[in-house]
Amino acid sequence: MSTSSVSKGCFVFKPDAQKKKKRSLGLEDYFTHGCEGSETSEIRFRLFDDLWNKIKTDTELLQDELNRQILDSLLDFTRKCSSTRQQSDWASRMRASEIPTAALMLGVNVPDHDMTFQSLSELLQQSVTPHVACVQAKECAALKHLMKRVLERLMDTVVAFDDDDDDEQEMVPEQRSTLAHKNVHCSLSSLCEWYSTQTKKSDTPGKKRRSLSKDQHSPIVVIFKDLEAFNHKVLQDFILICSRYIERLPLMFIFGIATSPTTIQHMLPHSVSSLLCIELFQSLSCTQHLATVIDKLVLTHHFPFKLTGKVMQVLVSLFLYHDFSVRNFIKGVQLALLEHFHSQPLSVLCCKKKEALRNVMQLSHADLERIRKLPSFTRYVEKQESEERAELLKNDAQLKEVCHKLIKDLHKYHKNYYPTLKCLHALTSSLPRYPLGKQARRLSSLSKQYILFIIIIIYYNFHSCSCVTRDYPQIRELHLICLEKSVWETEDYQSALKLLKMLAKDELIALLQRCAEILQPVKSKKMKSALVQLEDMITKLKQLDAASEVAQCEEGSLTSPVKELQKKTDLFQLQKALLEMSESRRSKKQSPFEILRSEALEFIDNLVKSHLFPPECQTLNEVCYYSSSSSVRRHLNATPRTSIQAALSSPYYYLLNDNLKTEDGSVSNAAPDICLTYKLHLECGRLINLYDWMQAYATVVSAAEGHDPDSDNFGKVDDVKHARFIRAVSELEFLGFIKSTKQKTDHVARLTWGGC
Repeated sequence: MSTSSVSKGCFVFKPDAQKKKKRSLGLEDYFTHGCEGSETSEIRFRLFDDLWNKIKTDTELLQDELNRQILDSLLDFTRKCSSTRQQSDWASRMRASEIPTAALMLGVNVPDHDMTFQSLSELLQQSVTPHVACVQAKECAALKHLMKRVLERLMDTVVAFDDDDDDEQEMVPEQRSTLAHKNVHCSLSSLCEWYSTQTKKSDTPGKKRRSLSKDQHSPIVVIFKDLEAFNHKVLQDFILICSRYIERLPLMFIFGIATSPTTIQHMLPHSVSSLLCIELFQSLSCTQHLATVIDKLVLTHHFPFKLTGKVMQVLVSLFLYHDFSVRNFIKGVQLALLEHFHSQPLSVLCCKKKEALRNVMQLSHADLERIRKLPSFTRYVEKQESEERAELLKNDAQLKEVCHKLIKDLHKYHKNYYPTLKCLHALTSSLPRYPLGKQARRLSSLSKQYILFIIIIIYYNFHSCSCVTRDYPQIRELHLICLEKSVWETEDYQSALKLLKMLAKDELIALLQRCAEILQPVKSKKMKSALVQLEDMITKLKQLDAASEVAQCEEGSLTSPVKELQKKTDLFQLQKALLEMSESRRSKKQSPFEILRSEALEFIDNLVKSHLFPPECQTLNEVCYYSSSSSVRRHLNATPRTSIQAALSSPYYYLLNDNLKTEDGSVSNAAPDICLTYKLHLECGRLINLYDWMQAYATVVSAAEGHDPDSDNFGKVDDVKHARFIRAVSELEFLGFIKSTKQKTDHVARLTWGGC
C-alpha cells in the first residue's frame, strides 16, 4: 500500500475483509511437515498418537500402583495423628505437643518426585483433609516467602507483607479497596482465624452435622518437596513459629528427602528437631520401578513398537549414569516412537496384527519398493530360488502375499520370544556369579568418571535406603544380550547350563514351576505345547523314588577311590587316583534324577535356540524396531559445549549463508564478530593480550570490508570496530571461554583448550 500525499501524516489502512485468517498448525501438521513418505503420513500419525496415549495411560496407572503402598501408609499416618489429638490420655497430650512429621524417602531420582507429590496431595484432599500446601525451595528463599506460599495455598487468597504498604499507596483507590477485601496479613495468627472460621462453618445443626463432623478436626498438611534444598535458617525459624501455634492449629509436615534420613539431623539442631514427631517412610526403589516399566512396555508383544539393543542400551545408560529418572526413560521411549513413525514410511505396519495385515494389502508401489530395499528382506530374497526371487522383485501382488505371511511370522516371533526370555531369566537369575546378566560385570568398559559417579550414587542410595535390595540381575540385561547376538553361542550361557546341571531335585522343581507359571497365560500354540512338556517333566521329577537314589549314591561311593586320597601319597599316585576317579565318573551309570535333569535342561536349551534368536534375523524387523541410537543420544544427552564450539568454528553449519562457506575449515572474514574473535583466541596461549587481539581483529575486519591493504587506514581501529570487539569479547566471557586475570590488567586468561 502507498499514498500520494507529500506531507507527513498518519494513514489508516483497513484490512481486506475477504482475507481468511491463518489456520493455526496442529500436531498432525507438524508431524507431516518434512515427513518421508507423505502419502501415508496421516495413517502413521494416527498410529503414533494411539501408541503415545497408550504409553501415557499405562505409565500413569503403573505409577499409581507402585506408589499405592507408600501413599496408603502416609494416609494412615495422617489419620492416626489427627485422631491422637482428640484423645485425652497423658501420652496423647504429650504427643500432641509435637508436630507430626513424615520423612518420605524418595531416592535420588528427583525428576520423578513431582508425580508422587501430586498423587499424594490429591489423595490427602480427597480422603483426609482439604487443607494441603506444597512448597519448593526455589520459591522460599526467605522466611516471609515461605509463610506467604503456605498461607496462599491453604487459604486460597492474596497474602500481603508489612512492607507492601508503599505499593498500596501507588494504587488507584478502586484497586486499593478491592485489594483490602482480599489481602490477608502474612502471619500464622491470620491462619488461626481462618481455620476457626472454617471449622465453625462445618458446625451446622441437623443431619449434616454428623457427615461433616470429620472436617472439624481436619489437619493442616504442609509438604516440603525438596527438603535438602531449603535454607537451614528459614526451615528452623518456620518450625519454631509453627510449634507455638500447635495447640490452635493441627499442623502436620511431610518432608521429601532424596538422599539420607540423616539430612534432618544435619539441617535441624536438637532444639528444633525435638519439636517434631518424625516417622520414616520408604518409597519403592527407582531400579525396581524401571524394571516394572520395562516389563510392561518393552517386554511384551502387546506393544508393537520395539527398540533395538543399541537404543535400549543408550536409554538404560542415561538412566543408570545420569539421573535414575523413570520419567525421563519413558520420555526417551516416546522420542524414539516419534522418530520411528516420522522417519520410517513402513512404520504404517507397526500396529496390531489385524490392522497390520490390512495395511499390507493397501501398500503403494513406492512402499513396496522400500520393502525390497530393506536389508532383512534382501537377505530373505537371496535365500529363495531364482524364479521366486524374480517374482518378489517384479510382481507387487506376489510381494504383498509374502509380506502378509512375514508380518504374521513377526508377530508369532514376539509372542514366543518374551515368554522364553522370562523363563531363561527365571532359571539363571539365582545362579552363582550371575553368568547371564549383571550390570556390575560391565564396569570395566566404563570410563573413570562414570565409575566414580556410580560409586557416589550407590553411596547415597545405600544411606537413603532407597535401593538397598539384593542386587539380582535384571531381565533387561539378558534382553540386551539376546538383542545383540545368539545367546546360546556365548560362554556365559554355556557356564549357566553347567551350573544348572548341578542343581538339586528341589531346586530344579522350583525353577521349572516358575517357568510353568510364566508360560501359563500365553496363548501361543508353541508355548502351550512347551507348557504341557514342562508340566510332564515336573510330574516325573516329583514321582522319583528318593530312597533308590540314595542307595545308588551309596553304592557308587563304595567303589570310588576317594578314600585312597586321604592317605599320604606321592605326586604320581595322586595323579593316578585322579585319573581313576575321572574314568569312573564317565563310566558311571546315571541315576533316574540325572537323566530327567538332563532331559529338562535339553528341553530348555532347545526352547532357547528356537525362539531367542536376535530380531535382526527376522524378516521385516525394520517396520517395528527403531535403530537410530545416535539420534536418541543427540537429543537426550546433549553436549552444549561441543555445539557452541561447532557454531563458532563453522557458522555456516547453523546460518546456511553461502558467504560463510569455506572448504579448508577456516572461518570466513564475513563471519560474525564472535566467530572471528573465537578463531583468533585459539591461536593464543594461556594469557591473551587484549591490544594485540584487537589489532588482529581489526585487520581481519578491514579485509572483509574490502579495504586496500596498502592504504594507511587498513587495520586501523575506529570507534565502531572498538565497540564491536568489546561486545564480542564480552560474549566470549559470558560463554566461559575467557576470564579477566589479576596477573596482568591488559590480559585475559583462556579457559578452554582442544577447540577445533
